Amino acid sequence: MLNEVFLLSIMTNNETIISFDNVNFEFIYKKPLLEDVNFNVRRGSKITFMGQNGSGKSTILKMITGELKPKTGSVNVFPGLTIAMARQAIPQDERELTVRAFFEKLFKEKVYEIDKRIDDVLEIVNLHAPHDRLIKSFSGGQQARLLLASALIQNPDLLLLDEPTNNLDQAGIEHLTGYILGTDKTCIVISHDEDFLNSFTEGILYLDVFTHKVEQYVGNYFDAVAEIAARRERENMQNAQMQKKIQENKEKANFFANKGGKLRMVAKKMREAADEAEDEMVDVRREDKTIRKFIIPLQDELAGELINISSVTIFKDHKLVTKKANVSLIKSQHLLITGPNGIGKSTLLESMASGKSKGAKITPGVRVGYYRQDFSTLDFNETVHQSLENAMEEGENIVDGSREEFLRKTAAGFLVTSEIINSKIGNLSEGQKGLVSFARLVLLRPGLIILDEPTNHMNFRHIPVIAEALDEYKGVLILVSHVPEFISQIRIDQTLDLAR
Repeated sequence: MLNEVFLLSIMTNNETIISFDNVNFEFIYKKPLLEDVNFNVRRGSKITFMGQNGSGKSTILKMITGELKPKTGSVNVFPGLTIAMARQAIPQDERELTVRAFFEKLFKEKVYEIDKRIDDVLEIVNLHAPHDRLIKSFSGGQQARLLLASALIQNPDLLLLDEPTNNLDQAGIEHLTGYILGTDKTCIVISHDEDFLNSFTEGILYLDVFTHKVEQYVGNYFDAVAEIAARRERENMQNAQMQKKIQENKEKANFFANKGGKLRMVAKKMREAADEAEDEMVDVRREDKTIRKFIIPLQDELAGELINISSVTIFKDHKLVTKKANVSLIKSQHLLITGPNGIGKSTLLESMASGKSKGAKITPGVRVGYYRQDFSTLDFNETVHQSLENAMEEGENIVDGSREEFLRKTAAGFLVTSEIINSKIGNLSEGQKGLVSFARLVLLRPGLIILDEPTNHMNFRHIPVIAEALDEYKGVLILVSHVPEFISQIRIDQTLDLAR
């Protein structure tokens, strides 16, 4: 059920507000990203955008807003349509702004009664904060709510949500779901949260990373996944039958060719028939690639206590409060840190990783691998190769054979191909940055890993592989995650609940 059915089935009484007509697009540093892309979006519909990390989903959203232009083809927007996008992350230069300045920056002209509008929109996203508070002081989950509020305050006709559940706790996800179900605005959502998507989706746009085209499906998320699987099975069966016919024709052609005379003409026709059959074989869409299974090697010569946490500092009623803790971790122990959005989990992890936490002491000499949810520990001006090489040097890897070969093999396991390894980190999608971060952990050989929401931006196919590697990690693991299914796959020895 592709394009025609999609257009007839979704909001049939409403007008088309967005259409892509034979759109082609490519970045200078890589091969074509979009090839002859065609799709329509109807007013009032709730659409999910699916596709592998780096396939170009965020690029398409930027083309809808006009931030990017197609190389060829046209992106048509209904006259007068207002559009706002809730971005994946707040840019570094905006994190120094106050809440008021952050929202004021969204408007070209001065907005009167801006404080009331801010309060109204923060109420919608269930966040209450002083308007003079700095953006950088908010937790990842609170920043996710601010990003959603930044789109809502513009009161758009079309709302674009790029990974809106990242960093949100369950209460935040439920609040967002209720809003989407209750609004009459058109919504296009990119997310890897299957249950969230299934709760509101009416149609699917699937961007195939191999064909660079968009397919359209009707129904909720699970309907689309089931239909894609069924279609793939039919195509595989069709190809198997065709392959059998091709083989039979080739065998007959060889038989007649050896007979000589007029039978050689018969052989030629049989070969031509085989060639035609090969051309008719369906180009079955391949499964999204999954990262290879991996292990994170452990730093050598570690013994005894690796980290001790005697106290933690949390946010309570917008004030810092210090609480006692009693956590001691030795090799092979895993700690889960829990608590609602805004209590200070990310702040605590950052202070630990930087060695600035007064209540957490890491044993000298322990190498720390820190996966930060906003990837600000990566140098966006470095190439992927430089970033991996730096991690490898810090990790003092002892490798048989070529170090370069080992680096590239590790990178390939995380889908960092030769096409992107010399690209700048800043040019990667958020999902690709996450995969590079995990490749760096492998090359670093840490004794302590600190992970802040490591499933954000990740293709759901990668998550079980990542969980298995973390479950088997032999060093100390400190984890923050709001994804219960992910946590359930990892061995947890201790839990530190910051709310208690």
